[in-house]
Amino acid sequence: MRLARLAHPDGVAFVTVDGPAGAEQAKEILDHPFGTPTYTGRSWPLAATRLLAPILPSKVVAVGRNYADHAAELGNAVPTSPIIFLKPSTSVIGPSVPIQLPASSERVDFEGELAVVIGRPCRDVLAENASSVILGYTVANDVTARDQQRSDVQFTRGKGYDTFCPLGPWIETDLDPSDLSVSTELDGELVQDGRTGDMVFTVGEIVEFVSGIMTLLPGDVLLTGTPAGVGPMVAGQTVAVTVEGIGTLTNPVAARR
Repeated sequence: MRLARLAHPDGVAFVTVDGPAGAEQAKEILDHPFGTPTYTGRSWPLAATRLLAPILPSKVVAVGRNYADHAAELGNAVPTSPIIFLKPSTSVIGPSVPIQLPASSERVDFEGELAVVIGRPCRDVLAENASSVILGYTVANDVTARDQQRSDVQFTRGKGYDTFCPLGPWIETDLDPSDLSVSTELDGELVQDGRTGDMVFTVGEIVEFVSGIMTLLPGDVLLTGTPAGVGPMVAGQTVAVTVEGIGTLTNPVAARR
C-alpha cells in the first residue's frame, strides 16, 4: 500500500495511491494513516493534486556513517555502534519544494537515503520485532551543510536548517528493506548508487538501538544513512533520490531568501 499526504482542491488529506504510473488515483483516508484505512469516499486523480511530505514527524532520527564506503569517502572510521543525530521537524519538506541553501554555508551536500516511518508508540524494541512497529518506508534526502558539520563537530546546525529533510513521494507499507537500490541524480547525472544490503546496521538494528534510547511515536522518521557519492548542490540544480520499490523524490535547489 502507498500512503501519501497531499493538497487537493478542498484542502489537505491523507490518501492511498493506486493505479499505473501516470494514471494514479488518490483515495482519501478518514483521520490518519495508521492502522487499517477507513475511506471517506472521496478520491482524485493524483495528477490533479500536489504531493506533500507524506508524514509530519515529531522527530527525525538519523544514522551517520551507516555505509562503509561513505565513511571512507569522508575519511571516517566505520562505527561499531550506530551514530545518531536529530533533525528538527521543521527541516521536513515534500516533493518539488525547493531545498534552500543558507548564505552562511559554502557547501551544502545531498545525501540520498531510505527512511523508516514508525507506526505506533514503542520503546525497547528488539531488532527481530522491528517490523511490528514500522508503518512503512519512504525516500529521504539528508541535506547537510558539510562545512558547518565539520567545523561544529556535532551535527545540529549543519543538518538542521529549514528544508534540509525532503521526504516523499509517499510511504510504501509492503516492502522488504534488506537489499534495495538507493540512487541519487543531480541534474540527471547519477552521483550515488548503493544498496541497503551494504548498510553497516540493518533497519531492525537501528530500530532497536534508537528505541532503546527514546520512545518513538507514530510518524517518527528514522534515516538509515547514505551510500558513497555525496557531493555539493548549487542553486538552480535539481536533485532526485530514488529507492527501489518506493519511487523518486525530486527537489529543486535554490538560494535561501
